[in-house]
Amino acid sequence: MKTVLLHGLGQTAQDWKEVVRQLSTSSVECPELFSSTGNEISYSRILAELEQQYSNTTEPLYICGLSLGALLALDFTIRHGDKVASLVLVGAQYKVPTLLIDFQNFLFRCMPGKSFENMGLSKIDTIKLSHSMRSLDFTSQLNRVTCPVAIVCGEKDRANLKASKKLNELLPQATLQIVPGAGHEINKDAPEVIADILNNN
Repeated sequence: MKTVLLHGLGQTAQDWKEVVRQLSTSSVECPELFSSTGNEISYSRILAELEQQYSNTTEPLYICGLSLGALLALDFTIRHGDKVASLVLVGAQYKVPTLLIDFQNFLFRCMPGKSFENMGLSKIDTIKLSHSMRSLDFTSQLNRVTCPVAIVCGEKDRANLKASKKLNELLPQATLQIVPGAGHEINKDAPEVIADILNNN
């Protein structure tokens, strides 16, 4: 089984290093989601790159995604359920809240360009990518997810706590773990929690 870790917006593959360090498997991949999209940065382009990357894989995939990575993991599983053995969704949404995206983009526009230097994307590309996610809604397709799902959310991640609880209700095969004291970026705040879930699946 191959473990695939998908980072969030504002992160890079490096943000999984503490999780990877604590994993019992060496078959781990952390794709850089923004590295091969060229000038056409969008959610659908990143998903297409991911589909191409794993189109010929024969071993079962164990996908763990955070935030944007969780959306991609969920979408990929809906489209290619036969390839996915298990799913971990961290700080996840299944229906992107438009108001939240618009507010996030407003904040991005107010931030200086240099604030984005370590995020893997420029300011304009971050706004573009975020805007391309406004209409995502997987509600009617969740019944295509048949593998076991672990939903993880930080206690302080108020923007995603409600969605995580609702997603747990909508997926009968899901379990929900709320991490005390953690915020949105659990791969940084509590990497041992994610590693423990991945190691015990």
